[in-house]
Amino acid sequence: MPEVLVPSARWPRWLENFMSSHGGTALTVVDGGVRGVAEDGSTFTARLPFSRAYDGRPDDLADFADHTEQPPVWGVLLVRKGGFAVARLEAGEVVASKVGQRHVQGRTKAGGQSQQRFARRRANQARVAYEAAAEHAVAVLAGASEIVAGGDRGAVDEVLRDPRLRSVAVVGPWLAVPDPRRAVLEQALRDAQSLVVVVENAGGVARLTDRG
Repeated sequence: MPEVLVPSARWPRWLENFMSSHGGTALTVVDGGVRGVAEDGSTFTARLPFSRAYDGRPDDLADFADHTEQPPVWGVLLVRKGGFAVARLEAGEVVASKVGQRHVQGRTKAGGQSQQRFARRRANQARVAYEAAAEHAVAVLAGASEIVAGGDRGAVDEVLRDPRLRSVAVVGPWLAVPDPRRAVLEQALRDAQSLVVVVENAGGVARLTDRG
């Protein structure tokens, strides 16, 4: 099911909008998240960022939003074949960041030996790009034990295979981003701190967005 990222400051309004659309909603705490079941059968599950579990009261919305505290030191790592972006935050402030682009050729329709040579060249370009991303990640993420990641999962996995990054834990949410640029990184930093909400309408799954 699709995930919706809701800034904590917008949570009360988001819930009001949900109730206006679907009717009275019963709230419960389930598996560390807040689950809502509306009169029309629609449901949602809201979870805290950084994979934190909520253990408070489901009817105390302010308390739920207050649990979106950042770790003391954390980071964001975005990787796609077209580039990477990485940042480290301490006490809520960005203290180091780097954005870079690397050229990796797209796929080709050629066949035979030409296709094989192209595939090897493309694989080598991707390897060099991931190695460069890992070097910058090691430097920027120094001291961060938790990161929010996004982009291409395989690309992120390749970067995190660097032995120097083995102690870094990836926490939620996963961020779906285009090729990383500075503006993409800045939005990712905001999204990383948002509540993660999955909504299922009585008639099917719907995407509800509220970045605020």
